Amino acid sequence: MKRRNFVKNTLLGSMTAAIGTDIVFGSMMPNHYKPLALQEPDPFKLFNLDDSMVVLNSKPWNVEAKAHLLDDRITPNKFMFIRNNGIIPENIDVNKWTLTIDGESVKQKRTYSLEELKSKFKQYTYQLTLECGGNGRSEFDPPAKGNQWTIGAVSCANWTGVRLRDILADVGVKDDAVYIGYHSTDIHLSRDPNKEPISRGAPMPKVMQNETLIAFKMNGEDIPLSHGYPLRLVAGGWPASVSGKWVNRISVRNIIHDGAKMTGTAYRVPCNPVGPGEKVKDEDMCIIESMPVKSLITYPKSGAIIKEGNSLHIRGHAWAGELEVSKMKYSIDFGSTWNDCSIEKPINRLAWQHFKASIAFPKKGYYEVWARATDTKGKNQPMLLPGWNPKGYLNNACHRIAVKVS
Repeated sequence: MKRRNFVKNTLLGSMTAAIGTDIVFGSMMPNHYKPLALQEPDPFKLFNLDDSMVVLNSKPWNVEAKAHLLDDRITPNKFMFIRNNGIIPENIDVNKWTLTIDGESVKQKRTYSLEELKSKFKQYTYQLTLECGGNGRSEFDPPAKGNQWTIGAVSCANWTGVRLRDILADVGVKDDAVYIGYHSTDIHLSRDPNKEPISRGAPMPKVMQNETLIAFKMNGEDIPLSHGYPLRLVAGGWPASVSGKWVNRISVRNIIHDGAKMTGTAYRVPCNPVGPGEKVKDEDMCIIESMPVKSLITYPKSGAIIKEGNSLHIRGHAWAGELEVSKMKYSIDFGSTWNDCSIEKPINRLAWQHFKASIAFPKKGYYEVWARATDTKGKNQPMLLPGWNPKGYLNNACHRIAVKVS
């Protein structure tokens, strides 16, 4: 009895410490009960998400959209995927937030306040496509470890900020600079303050592009906390892991950045094709840069039913990393023949493009509508899963929806 009371009192003490105040009537709690304050928060309320979004993981938070939720031309927060590697920072004081530029290849270390960034440098707004490198991982066989994303880890929002190249010009960069690395205030899952959950970066040519921003607004409002408030690096067209959240330091390196998730097999694919399940040495893996050509049918929802004799109007988005999409086609006979979709030019470089088509079906029955994009270098999406890789990256297979004509 004494031991049981000791254990209960110890647990009650730890729960009180976690909540930050006394648990009134705590001694009356049923055995094994967990107070609501310590239960998992509701991510839909916590992040202002639509309740149709799909939660893949809560430690850390990883949430994706379904294809039909991404029908907006500009992705709103409620439908935007969340990919985190650590614990979201708490108690952010925006008035004390700074961005420090340092590293081996800066001429001088410099720290800017958030207000100084906004007032000192010209602000720009771009629509930028961000896609997780592991989007589509769930289709790989043998399975690849990691969040089993289907098709919804992609977005294209309006991002407002200042060009990173302008900040670096103000600081001064040495001729030996080859890479930048970002550093953020998110917390490692182990809560070890000496560990960074993720610290990736990009080579200087990408850094110096006009569209690479240090952003503080998303869709005209402060960036939501889950997407990097109050400051985020945004580098469209590359894996979204390059676009670091909660950024408070950028290091300019004279080597390829070697921060967390920049080495080993993280965000890398085999430099040469390998067989399914084959082990690949770290030195034979290459860093992912521009994302491959891809498309998504966002209307109608898969499983649509139409009456015989009616046409089906489809629409969606297509993107191609650093390139544009030059052609967009659809098939209703499992890729035997292809028909043209109309496709718009991007509103700016690195934004996704919108396509549409009207489809007539020959008779009643079950059909699949497949979408296939082609980039400006003539590369098509593969009809089915592309080459296997150990981490399940870069699945750009054709998106398909099911249709029944009755």
